[in-house]
Amino acid sequence: MPIYQAIALAREHNSDLVEVAPNVKPPVCKIMDYGKYKYKLSKKEHEAKKKQKVIKVKEVKMTPKTNEHDYQFKVRHVKRFLSDGDKAKIIIVFKGREIVHLEFGQKMLNRIIEDTKDEGTVEQHPKKEGYNMTMILMPKTS
Repeated sequence: MPIYQAIALAREHNSDLVEVAPNVKPPVCKIMDYGKYKYKLSKKEHEAKKKQKVIKVKEVKMTPKTNEHDYQFKVRHVKRFLSDGDKAKIIIVFKGREIVHLEFGQKMLNRIIEDTKDEGTVEQHPKKEGYNMTMILMPKTS
């Protein structure tokens, strides 16, 4: 129908003429209350936001020379983060000449992977970034 007829019909129903599909030949329009439509869309968006869970990335920092007790303490934190549904970023910080022995940091990260294999999986494998070596673990999906 011609545009002027559609506009007249929309005014007759005290509604708005809304273009639904502008790229189609001929364009498709719909008669509706546009304010009510926008309100319902915003309500639906708000409900969807309420239901989604925000995943945080928690960080744990260590050095290649971290003692056994401190290591166990940090691994317990990582396990707790993973069981809460958060991601864990493990950072091994090399100080001074420790950077020459990257294999110690690699061994520590592999040990963490082994110790947390029941709670999480590796999302980002260990990689070197300056004087740090980082890895990201994510919770296992059941």
